[in-house]
Amino acid sequence: MREEMVNAARPAPAGGSAAMQKYLAEGVGTFVLVLGGVGAAVLAGDRIGFLGVSFAFGLSLLAMVYTVGPISGCHVNPAVTVGLVLAGKFDRRHVAGYVVAQCVGAILAAGLVLLIAKGAPGGYSPGAEGL
Repeated sequence: MREEMVNAARPAPAGGSAAMQKYLAEGVGTFVLVLGGVGAAVLAGDRIGFLGVSFAFGLSLLAMVYTVGPISGCHVNPAVTVGLVLAGKFDRRHVAGYVVAQCVGAILAAGLVLLIAKGAPGGYSPGAEGL
């Protein structure tokens, strides 16, 4: 069953719009994972503890598995992509696209968490409302 899932999410030949959809899905998936997990750790980690942060990461990943999994396989981590290539379960031609998309998604999400934590967007401050 797992082998079928990996093969079903195998990207189309490089250069097509199908490949770009997969890269975009990976970027969005990684963005949501980092925003949900790191956001919970940074903004509420002292109140929700390790278990709460773990649930935030887990639920973010679960949501992305169902959302982008059918499109790209939901690697959302360059280590997963490289591991699948080394195991011979993923096409080497798409590693760069996946890894770049994942890194861009993670950096954008981390930047958004930083802005929120510093209170930049619209003057919002997580501490002002007792959150």
